[in-house]
Amino acid sequence: MKILGIIPARGGSKGVPGKNIKLLGGKPLLQYTSDIALKSNLLDKLVVSSDDDAIIEVAERLGVSAPFKRPSDLATDKSPTLPVIKHALSYFKNIGEEFDAVCLLQITSPFRTIETLNKGLNKFKENGCDSLVSVREVPHEYNPHWTFRCNDIDQLEIATGEKEIITRRQDLPKAYHRDGSIYITKTSVIMEKNSLYGDSIAYVESNEKTLVNIDTPEDWVKAEEIFKNM
Repeated sequence: MKILGIIPARGGSKGVPGKNIKLLGGKPLLQYTSDIALKSNLLDKLVVSSDDDAIIEVAERLGVSAPFKRPSDLATDKSPTLPVIKHALSYFKNIGEEFDAVCLLQITSPFRTIETLNKGLNKFKENGCDSLVSVREVPHEYNPHWTFRCNDIDQLEIATGEKEIITRRQDLPKAYHRDGSIYITKTSVIMEKNSLYGDSIAYVESNEKTLVNIDTPEDWVKAEEIFKNM
């Protein structure tokens, strides 16, 4: 199975201006993701998709190819991810290179490990699923079996639709939420179903102690604290 690694890195971040190449622990934020991706021998090619010359220059200095410049209409703060992936796949298809799947690695999750990445890639290859995402376990107090929704008569119902609530924490089934660190999807699902997930989704659990998703200045401060303690 041939897998394309894509690191999306647009230039116009508003929450943390210039965050993709802003220095965290003395290194551009991009480098945390690129270093891990370059260590994996399970990605057949790794590229950065960016609209920004400065980001492209840093990427290439870090040893990551940036063979195209992303169109500006795919680099706004409202641009969805799927068209960005499709643009990269189309670029390679036009030069005669095709991939079975895409591994999307977002710069905003800098502390993923090579072990987690390779575990996810191997599981995706072996599982036969449409996609794989990295996840964290939901704390029991937020488990969907213990959360409620409001019905039409302004009363609470169990969010899962069950009539009786599970009373013991020990009886709760595990629940997970995607953490944004790793997405792997078959090319056919992306191109034909216009989906990042498809019908079957496998998962790999991330290391909770080093998890952060940098979107705000507060997230950046958290990332600095994690870096100091690593």
